[in-house]
Amino acid sequence: MDHLTENVKKLLLLGIGAAATTAEKSKDIIDDLVKKGEITVDQGKVLNEELKRKASNKVSDAMLNRVEKLSKEERDALKAKLAELDSEEEKEEDTQED
Repeated sequence: MDHLTENVKKLLLLGIGAAATTAEKSKDIIDDLVKKGEITVDQGKVLNEELKRKASNKVSDAMLNRVEKLSKEERDALKAKLAELDSEEEKEEDTQED
């Protein structure tokens, strides 16, 4: 199970890192285009949102592809770990509400 936990962490970090890097790079490019006057600020905002959406979809697809390659046992263990994390999160939310 420790091996699976480590793989899940790597998978999640990979997805988060890819999304963050892509979003940051696209923002830099769009800001540069706005400064050069090649697009308006409003066009830049729309373009940035579209790029973020596409990047998010690509990261989601890549993560799903990696999960689909897991064996049945690994997927079952992943489901159990995610359920455990959800339960922990709910407990934290409940204690914060009190």
